[in-house]
This record gives sequence, C-alpha cells and structure tokens, in this order.
Amino acid sequence: MKNLFAVLTLLTLAFNSCSTNSGTSIIDLKSESFEISINDKGAISSFIDAKAGKDYILKDTLAPLLSVRINNQYINPSSATAKDNVITLDFENDVVANVQVEEKGTHFTFELVSLTNADSVDLVLWGPYPTTISEIIGETVGVVRGEEFAIGIQSLNIKTLGGYPWNESDRMPAFDIFTEEDTTSMHPASDGSVLYRIEAAKPTKGGSTIQAYTRNRNKDRIVSDFNHEMLVAPAYDDGGVIGSKIALFGCPVDQSLETLGKIEIAENLPHPMIDGQWGKTAPEAAAAYIITNFTETDIDKAIALTKKAGLKYLYHYGKTFENWGHFELYKGEFPNGRAGLKACVEKAEAQGVMVGTHFLSNFITPNDPYVTPVPDKRLAKVGSSVITDAINKTATEIPIKSPEFFNQMKNNTMKTVMIGSELIRYGKVSDAAPWKLLDCQRAAFNTTAAEYTSGETISKLLDHGYKVFLTDAELTKELSKTMASLYNETGLRQISFDGLEGNRSTGLGTYGETLMPYVWYNNLKDDIKKHMIIDASRTTHFFWHIYSRMNWGEPWYGGFRESQAEYRFKNQAYFKRNFMPGMLGWFKMTPETSIEDIQWLLAHSAAYDAGYAFVADFASVDANGNSDKILEMIGDWEKLRIGGAFSEEQKENMKGTDKEFSLEKVNDNEWNLRHVNADIFKHEKKVKQPGEPLYSSFEFENVGKEQSFGFILTAQDADVSNITLEINNYKKVKLPLVLKKGQIIKYTGGNTATIYNAQWKQIKTIEINPADLVVDTGKNAIDVDCTFEKPSDKPNLRVEIRTSGEGERIVLDK
Repeated sequence: MKNLFAVLTLLTLAFNSCSTNSGTSIIDLKSESFEISINDKGAISSFIDAKAGKDYILKDTLAPLLSVRINNQYINPSSATAKDNVITLDFENDVVANVQVEEKGTHFTFELVSLTNADSVDLVLWGPYPTTISEIIGETVGVVRGEEFAIGIQSLNIKTLGGYPWNESDRMPAFDIFTEEDTTSMHPASDGSVLYRIEAAKPTKGGSTIQAYTRNRNKDRIVSDFNHEMLVAPAYDDGGVIGSKIALFGCPVDQSLETLGKIEIAENLPHPMIDGQWGKTAPEAAAAYIITNFTETDIDKAIALTKKAGLKYLYHYGKTFENWGHFELYKGEFPNGRAGLKACVEKAEAQGVMVGTHFLSNFITPNDPYVTPVPDKRLAKVGSSVITDAINKTATEIPIKSPEFFNQMKNNTMKTVMIGSELIRYGKVSDAAPWKLLDCQRAAFNTTAAEYTSGETISKLLDHGYKVFLTDAELTKELSKTMASLYNETGLRQISFDGLEGNRSTGLGTYGETLMPYVWYNNLKDDIKKHMIIDASRTTHFFWHIYSRMNWGEPWYGGFRESQAEYRFKNQAYFKRNFMPGMLGWFKMTPETSIEDIQWLLAHSAAYDAGYAFVADFASVDANGNSDKILEMIGDWEKLRIGGAFSEEQKENMKGTDKEFSLEKVNDNEWNLRHVNADIFKHEKKVKQPGEPLYSSFEFENVGKEQSFGFILTAQDADVSNITLEINNYKKVKLPLVLKKGQIIKYTGGNTATIYNAQWKQIKTIEINPADLVVDTGKNAIDVDCTFEKPSDKPNLRVEIRTSGEGERIVLDK
C-alpha cells in the first residue's frame, strides 16, 4: 500500500457515509482547561480550550466516542443518551454499550462498563478523534501540541492499546522519521525498521487524530508475525473488551507533561521515581553511565572507573547469567550467586554508584530448565498439527497431518517441534502429501525420546535468530516475576529491557511487549521503585508510563562517528516530541579511541541534552594512553550538562554530525567552550608522469582569529617519512621523523608535537615552531607530501587540520 498515511481516514470514512458531529448535546464535560461535548449520535462534537474558547475538533469528520467491530465490520453508534454520568450507546445487532464518565480536575475518564452481546464483538475503538492540531505529534505518548494548546489521550490499563488495529497482530505500522515542522510528509517503512510507530496519535492532512482500542481475545486467532504468514495468537483471558478505559485531556502546551504526571497519580498508573522526582522530569533519567563486565573479584576496579569518569551508574554487561529464563547468575563472574551480586551492589551504592544489568526479555536459552531435560508446555508455539501414524523412539521421519506451521522458514532458526515431553529438530518438510518432517534429530536438547501413537499433538516451537525459544503469556509473567525477585533481593537499580519484541510470542502484539515490564514493575518492592532507571529498546503507548528512557544506538558498526550517528540524532526529535529523556545509545571505547572522538560525543550529548552508555572494558581502558584524560572529560561535560550550564543557543550550535567543540577547564566551576573546525584529508601515494608533483593540495578553514593550527597525522597501511607541509604556497614545514604504520603525530600548540602509537601511548616529542603554522581567518591552502616506505596497495597519510574559535565562558552554579 503506497499511502498508509491515509489508511485511518479511509477506514473511518467506511464506518458511515455521513458525519456524526452534528446533533444535540447530551453531556458537556469540563475540566480546569478543557471542555468536551458529546451529542445524541454518540459522537464528540467539540474539543474546546476553556480559556480561549477555541474549538479544536476537526469539523465534518467522524468522531464517534466509541465504535465496535463485529465480523471485521466497524459500526458507529446510531444514538446515545446520558444519565448519571453514564453514556448509553446504541448500535446495530442489539449491541448496547454503557460508558462510565468521570470529570477530574485535569482530565476526563471513559470506561466501558457493560456491553450486550459482548462475545460477538471483535474489538472496541475509542475514536479516532480528529483535531486541527498539527504542530507536534507525540505518536507514542498520545499528545498533540499546537502553538498554545495540547490535547491528549491516555490508555488507563494495559489491555487498552494506544493506537488503531491496523493489522491483526496488533503491531503498529512503522514510519520513516518525521520532523516537528512537517508531520504530514510521512511514508511507510518496513515494520520494525525504525523506532517511530504510529500509535495513540497520528498526523493527518487536516491536523491529527488520537485513538485507542481494546481487542476481545476470547478465541484463538491466526496472525502474521515473526516473519511467519501464519502464527497462532492464543486466546487470552483479560476480561475482554469490558473495562476498556481511556482518559482525554486538554491543557496549555507548557502544562502537557505536568498533566500527564497528574493523570498517572490520579489513575494509579505506574509512576516511577528517581530519588524523589518523577522519572520523566528527573535530570538523572538522562544520565550517562559506564558499561563494563565486572565480577565479584574486580567490582572495586569497576566502581573506581565509574567514579573517575564522574558518573553514578555502573551497568554489568558480561556473561551475567548461566541461562536466560531462570536467570541463574553465571558462576564464573558471580560464584556466590545472588549474595555475591548483592555484595557488589551494596559496595557500589556505599560509594554513590548505582548498579544495573542487561536483560534479554523473554528469550529462553536451550540450556535453561524451561527447555531441558523436560520442556515447559508454555514455550511459545507457531502452531500445531497431529501425527498421522505411530512412530518409535528412533524414527527420523514424522508423518504430520498439515505442514503450514512447520514449513515457514524465514524465521526458523531452531527447527524444533514438541511432542509430549520430547523436543525434536527436523531438516525440512516433504514437498507434497503425505506430509512428513524429514531428517529428524530425536531427543534434542537432552530431552527423552519416546514412542507416540497416531493423533498425538505435535507443535512447532517459535524461536528467534539469537538461537533461543520464546514464551507464551503465562510464562512471560513468570519470567518477569523471576527478574523482579532478582532486583528485590540484590538491590539492582537499573535495567535494560532489550528484545522486547520477543514478547509478541504471546500473541498479544504490542500488548505483549508491555506485559513483561508491567508485571516486573508491579512485583518490585516499593523501596526499589523509589530509585530505578528503566531502559527500553522499544516503545508502546502504555509502556511510556513505566520506562525511564529509550536508549537505542549500537556501537558495533564502526567508530564513534560512523556507528549509526544520523540515526542516533534523529531519535532525539522522537524522544522530545514524546516527552522522553534524551539518550544517544551505546558508544564503545577501544584502545584506539581518540580525545577528539570523545569530544565529538560529549558535545553532541550536550547539544541534545542526551545521555549515553559508555562501553569501556578494563583491557581497553588500560591500553588506551588517553584514558585518564578521556575519563576526566566525561566527568566535566556530564557535570555541566546535568547541571544545566549550557544555554539553548550553545546547544543548538553544537548540533550536527560535523560539529566539534572542546572544553577547557579554568577552575572547578568555570570552563571555556570552543568551536573546533576539523578538516580531514587523505594524502595517497600517486603514480604520475615524470616530473609531475606527487604532493596533495587541500583547502581548510580557520574558524577563529589568526592562530597556529593544530594537526593530527596518521600513517595508514605503510610507514611514512619525509613529511612536508607547505602552507599557503610559501611556508614549508618539514617533520624530521619516520612514522611507523599506525603511528600518529599530534600538535595542539606550543613548541612540541608528540608521536604516539596506535593506542595513544606516547613515544617521543619533536620540536615545532608555532610561527610556521600561523594562518589567517578563513580559507587557507596546504600541500602535503611524504615518502611511503614499503607501501601496501593503498597507503595513505591521514591529515587532520584543526583550528579553534573564540572561547565562551561556561559557569556551573554551585
């Protein structure tokens, strides 16, 4: 479908051929700043800013308070009445809904308290409610903001999903990034390719819509998910559509986040705190933190590393667990189990450092007791069939009645089936009837082979590319409680819910993604909840109330500047419009990480007021000659950022992947911030005509006043000698040295330049005359030449020319 952007409008227009916004009002609701009217056709007829008197409902567009879907057809109410704050909606097919309404100081609540013929209803839909607001669309949080007024929807329980049932697996459609300035230019992307999924709020050509729904899950359904065209979504007893509940609110734009917090408290929603402050407003929600793989024996070194970087959070990222599922701690790192981890946590907390760990959600490793030696019946299944003939313990071909759940190979990394208490792996499915599983490996994962009679159930287990199995809803809850008990017992204060999409194995779609952290959070002790940072790899509307922040951006694809940089920065706009603390993702320190790379990261952290995870194993820290300086810089920048020392103008100036800034400490409370221009070139070995110059000519810019420029020269793929730099066609500087392959010469001012190895360990210094490197403001020319010794196929000299602007005074208020 080319224009998924318009799908909601088309579907809602199909409900009814005429508008239901006109009619006689049956109930008028008023909060401190918002007024809503509902008419005798069961539609919302006005969204009014109470102070300004402005109506933000989009006229001539359907706005039913509640619709029902029966046999895949949406039905709007034909009439409505109100009595004692209960709105009665009459539909076709003898369906009558009663909606309880409450006026609160900040919002209104609407709850479906009864519904005739409820079992015949597929789902109930709140809205979509069309507004004329288009400036900022908070698609996840469900808040749309104009220049002066904001309108929002909130799901008030976990089964009420923010969004619209675009597809039957309850996945939200993903879209390419859209800006706050142009929310109508969105176009479809493949599901899961970006973070941005339209849910509770959606841009439209006329403004926006807000919406929510609840599905009746009283029957098994066949859905498409996990790259399977056919996947059984099992029935799930959550009370059905009765109890579906939302809040609607309107308020001045600058009160939007405050209002959301009040709704959480008033409606008894999750409201995580960080040191007495709501997690969505606490500065520490966006704090940077250290990731390293400490053990019971070297926890002191990890604490010292964290404190040296001026940070307060230490996150374990090694082999934390022997298995995933029961989450038994890995004895190689925590030989004393939970008691040993608790001792680490307490030792760190005594020094002001909070400890957390990584959690791959509902992934079940094959070595876990849920799999071996007796597999748990609650392992998630793609679907089931029956065997059509008896088989013995050694049979390697298994006859099955139907192949459709077994021959879906796009996401079938384990090729495992369950019969009774035996797991069996198979090579493939026969090409035609009679259907058989071929090349079967019996008693897989140390289960026990058995004999089976015709008609016994055989189920295909659902798996994940990490070579793990997944869970049904009940097993998801059990895993959540297990992890909560670990946090309660050890005092861990940070968690990352990674791989949350795995919980769609429950058949509940995004509901399943939220189920795990919701159950985990509700099983935490109150004192643990008072200081808990909750990272999330994915978002859903209701989950917004639980997680502290998203932290997406992986460090495995290149250096600091190459590893998904644009994507990391685009995420910040998404976070901002959805009232989420900023985070830049993970950045990995290596022995070769430079001070300049760190400055690039730290300036962007300040620019977006976004934290990050600094992955720093002990070996890399020990090997990098810049480690002490790097850690000091991290502490300085983070102290200033968390302390609010950077102005909005300075933050804006630091944005952009090509921007670099340095921070020079004047005293304990004062620094100089300087814009740095870095022009990077490559001088490569050339083969030319006799007499033709072999040097390379480049142009660079001095962004400051007249100054001696700095440089960083790196020998890449060959030893380099006879280096010359000719500036502006008249000043030639010769560097009397040989740079071995991988070595670096760096000049930052003064009378000497320093030669380093690839890990920034100092080798020696050479004298430099600063006057030789003086250049005027603006464009300047430089010719670079050298001799490549024993060159490889493509030897080059990496040339980085650096100039600095005027310093800006930064003061941290005590």
